Amino acid sequence: MTATTPTASTYYHEPFTDEERTILGRFFTELDGPVFAIVNLPEVVKGALFARYSRSPKSVRRLFLDEFLQQPEVGIAQIADRLGEDDPIVGLQRAEDLYQRVFTEYGDDSVAQLGGAHLACEQASNVLTKVLEWGRLASYLEQSTRYIFYDQKLGDTYRYMVPPEIGGSPLADRYVDTMEWLFSTYADLIGRMVPYYETLYPKQEGDSNFIWRSTIRAKACDDLRGLLPASTTSNVGIFASGQAYEMMLLRMRAHPTAEARAYADMMLTELRKVIPAFMRRVDVPERGGRWSRYLSDVAAEMNERAAMLGAAPEERPEVTLVDFDPEAETKTVAAALYPYTSLPDDQLLSMARAMSQDERTEILRAYVGDRTNRRHKPGRGMERAAYRFDILCDYGIFRDLQRHRMLTTEWQRLSPDHGYITPESIGDIEATALWTEAMERTAALHADVTAAHGPDVAQYVVPFAYRIRFFFQMNAREAFHLLELRSAQGGHPDYRRVAQEMHRLIRDKAGHTAIADAMHYVDYADYELARLEGERRAAAKRAAAGITDPD
Repeated sequence: MTATTPTASTYYHEPFTDEERTILGRFFTELDGPVFAIVNLPEVVKGALFARYSRSPKSVRRLFLDEFLQQPEVGIAQIADRLGEDDPIVGLQRAEDLYQRVFTEYGDDSVAQLGGAHLACEQASNVLTKVLEWGRLASYLEQSTRYIFYDQKLGDTYRYMVPPEIGGSPLADRYVDTMEWLFSTYADLIGRMVPYYETLYPKQEGDSNFIWRSTIRAKACDDLRGLLPASTTSNVGIFASGQAYEMMLLRMRAHPTAEARAYADMMLTELRKVIPAFMRRVDVPERGGRWSRYLSDVAAEMNERAAMLGAAPEERPEVTLVDFDPEAETKTVAAALYPYTSLPDDQLLSMARAMSQDERTEILRAYVGDRTNRRHKPGRGMERAAYRFDILCDYGIFRDLQRHRMLTTEWQRLSPDHGYITPESIGDIEATALWTEAMERTAALHADVTAAHGPDVAQYVVPFAYRIRFFFQMNAREAFHLLELRSAQGGHPDYRRVAQEMHRLIRDKAGHTAIADAMHYVDYADYELARLEGERRAAAKRAAAGITDPD
C-alpha cells in the first residue's frame, strides 16, 4: 500500500494566544509546524534555549515564552521592542545575492561552512532522531528520556509517531492500540517505580526535596525507558553550517522511511527562510536530486547483496574488540615525538622500535602529563592508535553512546532478533509479566509490519529494551573522552558497564597498558544513586548564582 506523505498538519499544533503568536513571530520562522529556525536572538540565548530543551517536556517555543521572554538579564523583551515590521531577516536577499556571487565566481563550496542556523526539530521519532544526528560536523541536543516522564499525552495521544506507511494500512488500528497500551503501561509503572525507589533510598539529611526527587526520577526513568518504542517522539535542537545541513537533507531525501523524507522537506522550507543561498542545490534534479538517488541506489544494491549472505550471527559478548594494531603503542611514541623534533616520521618509528618497553612507557607518560582533570586530554599523537569494537546492547544505551560523533560508527536495523533486557527493579515491583507481554506483543507486531512494509518501517514498533548491534571505531584520543565520560559516576549503569569493558579490552586484549593506564579517570566503582552527586553539584552551582530550587 502506498504510504501517505506526512505534512505539517500531521503533527500536533501547540495552542498559542494571539499575543503569544505576535511575539513568537519575531523569533521563530514557523509557529505551527514541528520544524522551525530561531532568528533575531543572540547566539548565547539560542544555545541556552536548546540546553534547557533537553531536560524539559516543553516545546522550545513554549520554553521561550515561559522561561526566557521576561528575563530582564536576557533582554529579549527589549529586542522585540526594537524589531519593527522590517526585521533583520528582510536583509536576507542582499546576503543571498552576495553568497551566490561567491559561489558563481569562485566556485568555493567551503563558503557554506561559514554560515549556520539554529533549527528546532520537534515531534521526531527516535528512528528519525538517529538520522538527524548521523553527521559529524554539527551540534545536536536531544530531549532526554532520563529526566522526563513520558506519561502525559500530547493532544489526544501519547508521544509517538505513526509512520505514514502504517497510517493508511490494515495494520493502523493494531499499531495505535499497541502504542497506546505501551505508554499507558509505562505511566502505570512510573507510578509504582517512583515510590519503590523513594522507599529504597530515603532522602538524606542536607539534600533538598528537589535534589532527592530529581535523583529518584532519573533512577525510575533509567529503568522504565526500555518500554518506550522507537516511535517515541523527541525534540532535537540543531546548530549546523549550511554545508552540514545540505548533506543532512541529501541523506534524508534518500532515506527509506517516509517520515525522514517528508521531514527533510519541512526542514528545507525553514532553512530557506534563514540561509537560502546554501540550500539552492538540495532539490535541483541534476544536483541534489542526483546525489540523493545515488545514495538510495547504493543502499538498495547493498541490501540485496547482504540478503544473499544467509548467515546467522555468532554468539558474542556484549562488547568485542575486533581489531587493533599490536604495535600501536610504539607508533604512538613516534607520533608523540614528531612535533618536538625535526626528524621524518618513519625515522622516528624506527627509533621507537629500538627502544625498550620501559623507555617507550616513560615517553608516553611524559606525553600524557599530569592530568588533574578528565578534560585534560593528550595530543594528536594518541590518534595513531586505533580500536574497532562490535557492541550489542539495548537501544536505550545505544542512543546515549551514538552521540559520540567524532569516532566512526554504523548501526544495524533495530529489531527483536537479539533479545531484550529486563531491569532487576521490574521484578521487585512485580511487573515482570507486564514487561514480558510488552516485548512479546511488539515482537509479533514487528513481524507483521516487516512482512507488510519492510524492516525499516518495522523499527518503529520495537521498544528500547531490545538490543541493537553497532560498531565503534576510534583512536585512543577519542577513547580518552568516551570511556572516561561514559564510565563517570553519574552515567547510566548499563553504558558505564560498556565503557568499562571497552577500557578493559584495550588494556588486557590489545595489551596497550600504557595507553589504558593513562585513562585514569575511567571509573569502575559501583554507585546506588548515580545521579545524586551530580544533582548536589548542580544545586550548589545554582545556589552560588542566587537561584533557589523549588521544593
